[in-house]
Amino acid sequence: MTKRSDQITKGPERAAARAMLRATGMKDEDFDRPMVAVINTYSSVTPCNMHLKDLAEPVLEGIREAGGWPVEFGAPVVSDGITMGHQGMRASLISREVIADAIEIAVYGHALDAVIVLVGCDKTLPAAAMALARCNVPGLIFYGGTIAPGCHKGRNLSIQDVFEAVGSHGLGRMNDEELGAVERAACPGAGACGGQFTANTMAMALAFLGLAPFGAGDVPAAHPGKADEAKRCGQMIAEAAKGSGARHFVTEASLQNAATAVVASGGSTNAVLHLAAIAAETHVPFEIETFDRLSREVPIITDLKPGGRFLAQDLFEAGGCRLFGQRLKEAGFLADTPTVSGKSLFEELSSAVETKDQEVVRSVNEPVKERGGLSILYGEVAPEGAVLKTAGHTATRFEGPARIFDSEEEAFAAVQSGRIEEGDVVVIRWEGPRGGPGMREMLQVTAALAGQGLAGKVALLTDGRFSGASHGFVVGHCAPEAAVGGPIARLREGDRISFDAETRRIDVDADLRSRAPVPRPSSAPAVQGVFAKYARLAGSASRGATTMQENS
Repeated sequence: MTKRSDQITKGPERAAARAMLRATGMKDEDFDRPMVAVINTYSSVTPCNMHLKDLAEPVLEGIREAGGWPVEFGAPVVSDGITMGHQGMRASLISREVIADAIEIAVYGHALDAVIVLVGCDKTLPAAAMALARCNVPGLIFYGGTIAPGCHKGRNLSIQDVFEAVGSHGLGRMNDEELGAVERAACPGAGACGGQFTANTMAMALAFLGLAPFGAGDVPAAHPGKADEAKRCGQMIAEAAKGSGARHFVTEASLQNAATAVVASGGSTNAVLHLAAIAAETHVPFEIETFDRLSREVPIITDLKPGGRFLAQDLFEAGGCRLFGQRLKEAGFLADTPTVSGKSLFEELSSAVETKDQEVVRSVNEPVKERGGLSILYGEVAPEGAVLKTAGHTATRFEGPARIFDSEEEAFAAVQSGRIEEGDVVVIRWEGPRGGPGMREMLQVTAALAGQGLAGKVALLTDGRFSGASHGFVVGHCAPEAAVGGPIARLREGDRISFDAETRRIDVDADLRSRAPVPRPSSAPAVQGVFAKYARLAGSASRGATTMQENS
């Protein structure tokens, strides 16, 4: 059976290529091995990815033991937590496209047989899936795992607590010493942010999608068993190197399974954006409507932060994604689909083991919340849709006067100075995919509101995004965005905006069609390079905000 890598290793005409490969250590017998790309998003800038350099070693060992020849590449990472609240956050979503491009170029350019991607921070996970879909070679995603909880005054902490402490500090409810203590305690070591935020949401979704092996991602970053999982994944991808490509696993059924996992776990709104993008890369029909439909059928059965009590490490200790999936399977909410392990989804879930007296995963009959965690709203303000996160609150309606801000910085300053009151609707625009550019997350604003006791007591509407750690009555991905003349650009201070999750409407008591959209703020930063490129190419948030589709 021929291999893709035969294009660079076989025949007299490839003598020059072989000569260069020999310099890397390959010998005659190695040219018959499958060549496996090991794409590592390691960086020392963030705890989410800083341990991936060490985890790469057992991955390489596993590949070699299973008869493969590993070929290592790097790919960038942009830390959402570190870039939050300043101009650097514009790079975050754009990095998803750049990482996918980098993986595609490495694999395609060298005719490699298979690929494993080591991921951690938020955008590295969907980027890996997007790239695997493009390349359509045997591929696997290995998630570096969650960070351990921090601890302060006997209470477990995550990065969410630090952002909320900033809000409390801004109103004088927390002094410098206490803020510093929370800051120092929240992140005890390696691993991705600890709640059911975007990284852990996407790690779970990719397992249900079939592209990440069950069990491997559940193990926390600092757990002694993580290296064993890395080696297992290395062996698995080498053994699968002549098997099916990623598009075998990404289907309408597996995308629905992944979306079901998101809504049933109270997961991040970013999953709406990312699953739509993965579907677009795979050319599989997928509408963001899926999330609303499933949220009406599937309850939330995990008690996870940001809306609940527990962290991702607690889910692992309770029984992990297998236990969670077993509950959904028993209720008939999942379809049996293939996975990269070679076992079907239902086979994987059948080996679930529940920890006695665990409180993290509930049954469908006794859920944390009767309704799933996401709603898709439409109306005069969002003809193409907007995403409401319902996991962290019980309210289905909200109405209030618009407080208009043309940047995240303006809104944050208003919150910190106490100018936002209960009942307000905070509108942040010009932060969409093209307008930002880069669709920044608004965690700094939502966390500041939460820290001031206003989560759920005000609404927030934006054409930008929210971190998975955001909670309250928050509505993001408003489309069309302000930068393309969307109705959000026609809102004015004091307009009364109403939201209704039951009727799925966003409405305003004004004739928006009679108004001209506001021009781009003169204070908006100039863009160049990759930012300008993304601003020209990015599609609507309602279709994943990728650069691979029409912008209309």
